[in-house]
Amino acid sequence: MSTLIKNGRIITATDDYIADVFIDGETIKTIGSKLAVSADKTIDATGKLVIPGAIDPHVHMELPFGGTVSSDNFETGTRAAAWGGTTTIIDFAIQYKGKTFQQTLDDWHAKSEGKCAIDYSFHLAVTEYEARHKDEFKKVIDSGVTTFKIFLAYPGVFMIDDQTMFRVMQSAGAAGGLTLVHAENGIAIQQLIENLLAEGKIEPKYHAQSRPPIMQADGVARAVKVAEVAKAPVFIVHVSCEAAMMELQRSRDAGNPAFGETCTQYLFLDDSYYDKPNFEGAKYVFTPPLVGKGNIEPLWKGLKLGYLQEVSTDHCPFNFKGQKELGRESFTKIPNGGPGVEDRLSVVFDGAMKRDFGLNKWVDICSTASAKMFGMFPKKGTIAIGSDADIVIFDPNKQRTISAKTHHMNCDYSLFEGMKIKGSPDTVLSRGKTIIENGQYLGHAGDGKFLKRGPCGVV
Repeated sequence: MSTLIKNGRIITATDDYIADVFIDGETIKTIGSKLAVSADKTIDATGKLVIPGAIDPHVHMELPFGGTVSSDNFETGTRAAAWGGTTTIIDFAIQYKGKTFQQTLDDWHAKSEGKCAIDYSFHLAVTEYEARHKDEFKKVIDSGVTTFKIFLAYPGVFMIDDQTMFRVMQSAGAAGGLTLVHAENGIAIQQLIENLLAEGKIEPKYHAQSRPPIMQADGVARAVKVAEVAKAPVFIVHVSCEAAMMELQRSRDAGNPAFGETCTQYLFLDDSYYDKPNFEGAKYVFTPPLVGKGNIEPLWKGLKLGYLQEVSTDHCPFNFKGQKELGRESFTKIPNGGPGVEDRLSVVFDGAMKRDFGLNKWVDICSTASAKMFGMFPKKGTIAIGSDADIVIFDPNKQRTISAKTHHMNCDYSLFEGMKIKGSPDTVLSRGKTIIENGQYLGHAGDGKFLKRGPCGVV
């Protein structure tokens, strides 16, 4: 099918101009002024922004955690992403003890195949790396999975030791891959948790007190130094505080390929949300936790100046009823995670415009930087001839109020309940197919394809 998008204001990470876009099948065929071509479908984008589909490189669909499973599966979660203007996600295939890398990827392919509404890929989360795994790195990268996640938190579950961290970074770097790090001091945090529990401190707010910002900064400092010795690029996920961001920036200033992201929740919310009555603070229990309000503007500044490269969500929703409530007797039993994949593009637009970011920077931190960082550019992340026709027609003037009553995520609450924002997706195309239009979802489970990605760590 062919589609002609007329009269839109095209915004990429570098461009800003009025033009028409002609899509033939799944790719962009022609861009020009007042194109005289016939198409099966014509969309008038007058007064709207025409941008590349957003990319969320950090989500957890259908993830087993804390005795339950995240409430969005690959079907519901990618459909909600589409509603929010996200046309590509990267999930995490988590290796469990005794599994090979390939067995891990096979498990996640089995969960996702035929379900996704949009294109998707995986990071391989490594929890065990012995000599028998070494030869698998190249095979995994050849299969199109070029990023590897490690945890410096959750001892006894996901956390690895420093020797394993070095092995992963060295092997990934040598094979053209990129290591992502959940950076905290997991051992010290475990002792803080035990101290709080011994004092009878079990409410949700103590989750945040058990993981102070300095523990994240310590993890980042260690990760970037090990990466430097391993001569490998590193990417720090979900940076939530200024102290952690500045450890990352110190490494970049020294000339090292050290990169990072923050998440929407850290750009808008703070640790006062843990004081909500009736156990509602549990809705905001995720890791890293929310921190003091004084960190919000430094994170925005970090995005503007390039200390951080992009914004993700760490979308990992659990319903308040029946899931978050598992932790009523102890904050340690509250499933870690929250919903966000549907709201990211719009809330970041609202926040970025209020801070004079400029439209190009907004597109960059929501799409282009991730496409480059994770080996998808220029197939994804831009509007150019030959690129996939992942396109969002965005209404910059549409005002709405965020609410769980109207969102499409399979979660009974919203992290941003009641937030009034300006700017919202109007029409969404995934590889040339219109999947959101006139307030309707027109796609189907299985529309999305698995993406084989290339070399990473370049912006």
